[in-house]
Amino acid sequence: MNRDNRLSSILHVLLHMADRPAPATSETLAQIMQTNPVVVRRVMAGLRKRGIVRSERGHGGGWTLIRDPADVTLRDIYDGIGAPPLFAIGNRNAAPHCAIERSVNAVLDSTLKAAGTLLLKSFETVTLAKLHDGLRRRLGAPPSAPNRRRVS
Repeated sequence: MNRDNRLSSILHVLLHMADRPAPATSETLAQIMQTNPVVVRRVMAGLRKRGIVRSERGHGGGWTLIRDPADVTLRDIYDGIGAPPLFAIGNRNAAPHCAIERSVNAVLDSTLKAAGTLLLKSFETVTLAKLHDGLRRRLGAPPSAPNRRRVS
């Protein structure tokens, strides 16, 4: 069963970016994500539309975190990467006229919807700054303000 790891990957990249004093190229971020720079640009484009990052072309250009990490939630990032399915669980639809299958699917649908709502609410309470502070604690470093460049 395939899992969508874009949220985890982009959080990894954004935490690297939070500690960088300069823009990071797609190539550099691709090395961090262990993927192709095209994949990085595709994923980052959604975050750019949400005003979380920006890209600059040319020498010294690259991707920069532009919103205060304290104001960027996991929900913002999740939505920015296209809101992939939260769960790999799906309904069986081999016998759509079967009352048992319809009953099972109805219960699964409502349960998964409730779980998804709860998970997304939880995403709204976790910020990049909170993740950054947790990372610094794990590294034994004092909390510090992540780097970012505000849009003028």
